[in-house]
Amino acid sequence: MHATVVRDEARQLFVSEPDHASDAADACPTDNSAARTARIVESRELAVILANVAGGDQSAFAEFYDRTSSRVYGMVLRVLRDPGFSEEAVQEVYLQAWKSAHSFDPAKGSALSWLLTLAHRRAVDRVRSEQSSSDRQALYDTTNATPEFDVVSDEVTRRDEHRAVTDCLETLTDTQRQSVTLAYYGGRTYREVAEDLGVAIPTIKSRIRDGLLRLRGCLGVM
Repeated sequence: MHATVVRDEARQLFVSEPDHASDAADACPTDNSAARTARIVESRELAVILANVAGGDQSAFAEFYDRTSSRVYGMVLRVLRDPGFSEEAVQEVYLQAWKSAHSFDPAKGSALSWLLTLAHRRAVDRVRSEQSSSDRQALYDTTNATPEFDVVSDEVTRRDEHRAVTDCLETLTDTQRQSVTLAYYGGRTYREVAEDLGVAIPTIKSRIRDGLLRLRGCLGVM
């Protein structure tokens, strides 16, 4: 019922060309009456087609898409400047047009203007959505990034610790320093250290134990 009313209104709205159209043509030095007539005819036809779409006519929707999609895509592309996003947005626009065709009112403007308004809003919404996504990513990167000064600080701390250990090693006896260095920097076992230094294993264990105690005291490690 509603689709029939809309179709009737669309036809009545464009039954005849306004009287002032001929006056405008006379006032214009360029003869563009053919183009103007074509636009009027198209506007009438699209209004009727969209009214049929409101009634659930799928073939009418296909025709509506074929006759308007290039202009919708062009307008969306000018806003988004990305072919991939633009194609997605155009599909969303026509899905919305199919669902809301009943809301078209021929008394408020042409079917093409109605469609382009939907397209422009969708494109602007996509721009805002992408911007919000970029802002969220930037915030995440800023929040989770490791500042450069932390890297520098870690390196300084590592060097200071290494220097402190080296200095403290100098406080050990020669035999303690040799034993600790071979065991902890050379990766040798007690037996291997004992063989390298030519002493008994219990002696090596005692030297390493005493050496580590002195190191802990020197480094302030409890």
